[in-house]
Amino acid sequence: MDTQITTKLEIRKSAGEVFEAIVDPMEIGNYWFSSSSERWEEGKAITLSYDEYEAEGVINILEIEENKKITFSWGEEAGEGTIVTITLNEVNPETTVIEVKETGLKESDPEVVNKMLGQKEGWVYTLTCLKAYLENGITGLRASLIH
Repeated sequence: MDTQITTKLEIRKSAGEVFEAIVDPMEIGNYWFSSSSERWEEGKAITLSYDEYEAEGVINILEIEENKKITFSWGEEAGEGTIVTITLNEVNPETTVIEVKETGLKESDPEVVNKMLGQKEGWVYTLTCLKAYLENGITGLRASLIH
């Protein structure tokens, strides 16, 4: 079974603007996590907080290619680590296709299908919030998903 999750969305902004919205700790709170401990850079461990859920986690930035690609690992502290690769494909100066691939979910895990569905739902929601923020300045969607 292929346990890779892939999610894509077109955002009507340049790859540079999309990239900055992800790596800049002043922007991430507008659409995804409440806060990011610092700017995302290769080799850094970044603490991400979700104030609404009283939760935080650490991601490890494995690779950064400015305006093109971000790769990080997360979930290791819970024993369920995965690798996330975010690729930015600039179609033209006003349009970027963002693609998120998450790998590392274990096929042998009896809950793997539920975890895959949950991760896919999460990425679709996150990218939708990012699109709303960048294209329309909407900041009220973050953390409004009801479980």
